[in-house]
Amino acid sequence: MLDDPTTAARPAADEKIRCDACPVMCYIKPGATGACDRYANDAGELVRVDPHVLLDRALAQGASVVPFNRGGDWDGKLLASPETFVTAIGAGTTYPDYKPAPFIVSAEVDGVDMVTVVTEGIFSYCGVKVKIDTDRFLGPEQATVRAAGEAVGHVTTSEYGSQMLSLGGVHHLTGGAKKEGRVTCEALLELCNGKAVELAIDGGSTVIVQAGKAPIVNGFQEERMRVGCGSATIGMFAKQWLGKADEVVVVDDHITGVLSEHQAGKLLDIPETGIKMKGRRSTPGRYFQVAEPGTGWGGTNITDPLSIIGPFDPKVAWPGLRLFFISTTGEHSAYYELDEALQPVAKALPADLLASTERVKENCEPALSTVLFMAGAGGSLRSGVTENPVRLTKSVKDALTYVTSGGAPVYVYPGGGITFMVDVTRLPENAFGYVPTPALVAPIEFTLKLSDYEALGGHMTEVRPVSSIPHGEATLSLAPRGDNPWPLAPNSAKRSHG
Repeated sequence: MLDDPTTAARPAADEKIRCDACPVMCYIKPGATGACDRYANDAGELVRVDPHVLLDRALAQGASVVPFNRGGDWDGKLLASPETFVTAIGAGTTYPDYKPAPFIVSAEVDGVDMVTVVTEGIFSYCGVKVKIDTDRFLGPEQATVRAAGEAVGHVTTSEYGSQMLSLGGVHHLTGGAKKEGRVTCEALLELCNGKAVELAIDGGSTVIVQAGKAPIVNGFQEERMRVGCGSATIGMFAKQWLGKADEVVVVDDHITGVLSEHQAGKLLDIPETGIKMKGRRSTPGRYFQVAEPGTGWGGTNITDPLSIIGPFDPKVAWPGLRLFFISTTGEHSAYYELDEALQPVAKALPADLLASTERVKENCEPALSTVLFMAGAGGSLRSGVTENPVRLTKSVKDALTYVTSGGAPVYVYPGGGITFMVDVTRLPENAFGYVPTPALVAPIEFTLKLSDYEALGGHMTEVRPVSSIPHGEATLSLAPRGDNPWPLAPNSAKRSHG
């Protein structure tokens, strides 16, 4: 229950109660939940529906869980409980914002008194960055991304072997129509909680995205991201093609590579072949814009590789010239030999070139969708940590305060404020919630030395040991992820701050 000193006497069990966990301020009937499905009226008492998540290293080590001390009053002493970390998942919020954080808990770690301030933040300024490892063209930059027909984000600049989407943000959540905000909030919540969401991109593809899973583009599940651009692929595999083909073309939407012209081919003394490429020549053996972007060969719109070449130069080419085409994922390949008229004739792929195709595939990493939650911690959230919020910001920037989200490491952006980003797959399941303003609710924890907390003007009267939190149905103990640093040892953790 969220204690509020201004709250009147407890209502009767058959009366509605007003929830003050977010700005919506729902009136909740007995036995019902609020609009967010996170708080309920239990016989006149406001209760949290989901359990409060605790990370317990003893579970990861296979040991039995030591129950929390439920008997007697706390004597005010700091108790050593370095094996348990209290996350913000299920902890509650600071709304209205004069309240201290719901949990400010202490523990002794290696002889040092530590404190963790735990809050479920209500984030209107939030969104997700989606990294989709695929060679497919999903849509032009700045194209609108839609969920259920509503604009929820846009395509941003692609990265090496990955297409990037920026979804959410305050303008989609609150700056448009009511339906746009609702659909945006639903899509963000599903993505952050590891659910699959179908997105349609204006002028591009339909893609089903799920954190930690391969994307499904236009109904087909992707298998791999590209090994590199066409030029890089030439450089990596030129020696393996030497003597097996006279000319190799690696088809790519970005840079298509041509072996005989490429510097790698020159160093291997591969003779000129008289090939004529379409597109814009960049540097030797590297061509831009050989075709339009698409879902065909190498992220282009072609299905026939011969469509990107012109006639061979008869002064240079020769009958029997072996021509090998391959895409940057190895998914597409074709082999030709020139006839007496120097026309390419399709042939079965020789075994040695088939082996090199498999080698290209082997060097491609699996296609994957990565969902990164990004949000800015506002001044109101920071006031739940200290009466002078700017000191918390400075403490984070000075690396005195270690920021986590559900116990997972975050990247804190340089510059003003506390803008952080976290991989949603590194949090416990269903770590995110929402409020119908609309906004997302996400866990955030600040861990620092107790002495530093006191120095920045923290709410010292609210500090209590982990052992004071009752263990039962209202809490859920989970083993921490093995690849996450232990939040209570931030000095030894690999930091993710910018």
